[in-house]
Amino acid sequence: MSPARWLGWLIPEDQREFVLGDLEEFYGNGRSVRYCVELFRVAGVLRWNHRRRPDPPALYRRRGDSPVTALMNDIRYGLRQLTRSPSFTLLSILTLALGIGATTAIFSVVNPILFRPLPYPGADRIVTVAERDKEGQDAGTGYATFIDVQRMARSFEAVAVTSSWQPTLQERGDPERLDGQRVTQAFFSILGVRPILGRDFTPEENVRGKHRVTILSHGLWQRRFGSDPTVIGRPVTFDGIQYTVIGVMPRSFESLLAPTAQLWAPLGYELSLPWACRTCHHLREIARLKPGVGPEAARRELDVISGRLVAEYPTEYAAPGMLVVPLHTALTRDVRPALLALLGAVGFVLLIACANVSGLLLGRGMQREAEFAIRGALGAGRHRVMRQLLTESVLLSVLGGAAGAALAWWGVKGLAALAPPGLPRLNQIGIDSRVLAFTVALSLSCGLLFGLVPALATARPDLFAVLRPGGRHTSQRSRRLARGILVAGEVALALMLLVGAGLLLRSLERLLAVDPGFDPRSVLTMEVQTTGARYNDNGPTWDFFDRALLAISAVPGVEQAGWTSMLPLGGNFDRYGVQIEGKLLANPEEAPSADRYAVTPEYLRAMRIPLKRGRTLTRQDGAGAPAVVLINETFARIGWAGEDPIGKRVQLGGPHERWRTVVGIVGDVHHTGLDEQQAPQIYLPEIQWLGADGAMVLAARTRGDPATLVPAIHAAIRSIDPSLPILRTATMEDVLAATAQPRRFALVIFQLFAVVALLLAAAGIYGVLAAGVTERTREIGIRSALGASRGGLLKLVVRQGLGLTAAGLAAGTVGALLLSRFLGGMLFGVGARDPLTFIGVVVVLLAVALVACWAPAWRATRVSPLEALRGE
Repeated sequence: MSPARWLGWLIPEDQREFVLGDLEEFYGNGRSVRYCVELFRVAGVLRWNHRRRPDPPALYRRRGDSPVTALMNDIRYGLRQLTRSPSFTLLSILTLALGIGATTAIFSVVNPILFRPLPYPGADRIVTVAERDKEGQDAGTGYATFIDVQRMARSFEAVAVTSSWQPTLQERGDPERLDGQRVTQAFFSILGVRPILGRDFTPEENVRGKHRVTILSHGLWQRRFGSDPTVIGRPVTFDGIQYTVIGVMPRSFESLLAPTAQLWAPLGYELSLPWACRTCHHLREIARLKPGVGPEAARRELDVISGRLVAEYPTEYAAPGMLVVPLHTALTRDVRPALLALLGAVGFVLLIACANVSGLLLGRGMQREAEFAIRGALGAGRHRVMRQLLTESVLLSVLGGAAGAALAWWGVKGLAALAPPGLPRLNQIGIDSRVLAFTVALSLSCGLLFGLVPALATARPDLFAVLRPGGRHTSQRSRRLARGILVAGEVALALMLLVGAGLLLRSLERLLAVDPGFDPRSVLTMEVQTTGARYNDNGPTWDFFDRALLAISAVPGVEQAGWTSMLPLGGNFDRYGVQIEGKLLANPEEAPSADRYAVTPEYLRAMRIPLKRGRTLTRQDGAGAPAVVLINETFARIGWAGEDPIGKRVQLGGPHERWRTVVGIVGDVHHTGLDEQQAPQIYLPEIQWLGADGAMVLAARTRGDPATLVPAIHAAIRSIDPSLPILRTATMEDVLAATAQPRRFALVIFQLFAVVALLLAAAGIYGVLAAGVTERTREIGIRSALGASRGGLLKLVVRQGLGLTAAGLAAGTVGALLLSRFLGGMLFGVGARDPLTFIGVVVVLLAVALVACWAPAWRATRVSPLEALRGE
């Protein structure tokens, strides 16, 4: 043992370890003269309580250490301190891992959608262009209008339109229906991409009858063509028609306008086609702005062009003016509010976690007052101690961030599985270098954030009061106040999250309670696509669906089955303008539009759509019979207010179509969503429509679980024609549940965050009260010695905890009232300030606070006056 160790008796026993450890770290093994001099100086301060602070010894006046060396010394000392308190360290790391991990996981979802630039060169110059409807919203684009914009606009380098395309690939294995796009020639040049193999479309190929060429996605090329480079120039059959492959897109290409698209072909329109009219708004238009031209300048130019077109074709447009929206804004417009709400919610969880760790550091700082006083006696200034404390808090946050990144990697998979299918760039969600950089920056920021308050509160202790034998902690009151503020903040943030989760829960309950207009139980659905030259005529198509229906109805377990051109809530859309006899309008754009269902008579019974008045469709309503339709109650109310529509006639699809007699009124059916406004609807016999629908959806009501009949029904359909693809097999209950998936996604995340916030807030209340009981042991002992009852002591502690909770509830209620309006777009049937939700959340938080208060309060009643006052 060194000679200096024998002089350790000069240092008070409870402070000896800190002093000798620090001196030996800087002066070696204690044999130097300088070591002994410093030892005597410090001992004089600590044992004999000199009122004059000594000059800073060489321990804190060294000039040779570089900033890097000083930082490494702080890190080594901080790691030693953390390993000495494994319980505190583990609890802090777990708390931070929850907050940082959850934030990282949500950021990994939000980043590619809202913050990452689009994967196209000059993406800030790509915009969407659309006509306005009567409400000023996006109404799509008609082909004739697109031609005029392309010809007259000077703000764009190029303009293109797209439409959906779903061909069936009929070679190299089983028939497969693919999602694709038909596009005009400039489409890929606007996006700034080129095929990796082959070439782009040419203007000559965008002509009707000459557009039998296609470009494949990289994934389709690999999956169905084995990455064969000789595929270029090869004929491929889609829907019985030969197309020539002219290109393959790069692996990195993202088709954000149609994320599921796997192939592209020229649009091939000409103005003589009936679906190329000005009122046929089924096209989507994009454009690339010229350098120096902004979206607003382009919009003003298009408004002028639109005014000219409206003046020239007054019956062709619903409203003047056009919309020009940056592509990134257009793609994220629907999901931005929900994603920002989720990002805000996880930010609250992170703040609560930081507040909890900050409270733990405050309590630990009180336990280390003697250490900091000794360091002050050795000459350490306030900034030196603050630097050490901040280093330790950053070490905690880095360790918590590392654990949080691992937690986020696991959580991102769950988020991707829960995410609604319509979420853009869903395939880009994951942990990448940007997300990891965000995690590192977040960890460092959190370390400084939650370490600042404890560092400020701990870095300047009363040196002599702390080191005096039996001395009291003089800064307890200010620290209790700081911890109380942190806990009240945790309660406030937890209340905001719980209110958000409560509103979403009540909204989802209201949504699922909506009557869809049919009975989804025990109904199996699937889509069948006719394709090929044999189905070019109406007769073979109608014959196939009729024979397939007979085969399906013969399957044991099938009670009723029918075909429909559209499945309610199935994501499809088929709407036509309707003219009412005796109420003709000069401008067809002003006529009401209705969802068109071409059905077999059995469909309505299979779905149990109720007949309200008149009669339903029958097999007698054949091709040669008088044309008839059913309408829903909404159409009856809008089209014939105060009249009986039975026997009245309507014209569907244009002024040259035949008139159809209304023979019955059925109940309203929600088609686009349970939360959407009810639209007019028309049901007509599929055999009486203008042409046979090549794709029909089966609705089969079964006995027992419909999923068990999938193989038998597939076999029945293939017994009629094995070459046709069967798509989207699902129960109607699954289809119905999918409509609520976006709200359920937000609800699950909010509920998870709310539970975490509630647990962290309860832990914060418990920690503050438990530490308070420990710090006030002497006071409690005196109260007990003076005759205070256990009930009185219990009330004292519980009152303190409920006071903090009440302050947090008051602040949180104000914050929730201000922030709940951001959830308005995700709510249905519930107001953003629903009183029942607010009251329920307050009651839950009060109950949790009482539970958190009980254990420290009970411990306070067990304090022995003799033990508490022994030190006096």
